[in-house]
Amino acid sequence: MDPELLRKILMSLASMSHLAVELFLKIQSDSEESDDDDIDSHNAFDMNLLVAFTYMLCTVERRFWARETSTEWWDHIVMQVWDDEQWVQNFRMRKATFMGLCEELAPALRCKDTRLRAALTVEKQVAIAIWKLATPDCYQLVANQFGVGKSTVGIVLMQVCKAINRILLRRTVTPGNV
Repeated sequence: MDPELLRKILMSLASMSHLAVELFLKIQSDSEESDDDDIDSHNAFDMNLLVAFTYMLCTVERRFWARETSTEWWDHIVMQVWDDEQWVQNFRMRKATFMGLCEELAPALRCKDTRLRAALTVEKQVAIAIWKLATPDCYQLVANQFGVGKSTVGIVLMQVCKAINRILLRRTVTPGNV
């Protein structure tokens, strides 16, 4: 038998067994709390058992909803190691210009952390958008580069472009002041 298939079967069986024990203990504690020994409580116990069994049959093993990613490149190499020449080669601007742009766009792009995940920093959002606009890379390559999902790249690109249009539209950017 294929080891992966065997692992899935065993994990499913263990998951179902765990659920069965939990539900049995819950039903047992519910039935012990009721003092009536009449037919109605017996029927309620049977009904609870039926509901528990149906719940077990409908239970689906969930897979991880987020994949493991690394932000090592962005956090440590780009932000701490790169000099202005590397910034110009890759982002088409110096780091100081990039940071100034981030300051200007921060009010429109700053997000709050949630219980599920930390929000992307303004710098990372702007960097994702600029990288995507400055290189011929596809969404998947940009996502891998920055340690985010490819749908996040699309959303961030649109948000940054809207923020640039809304905040910086009236200003003129020329090659001399980049």
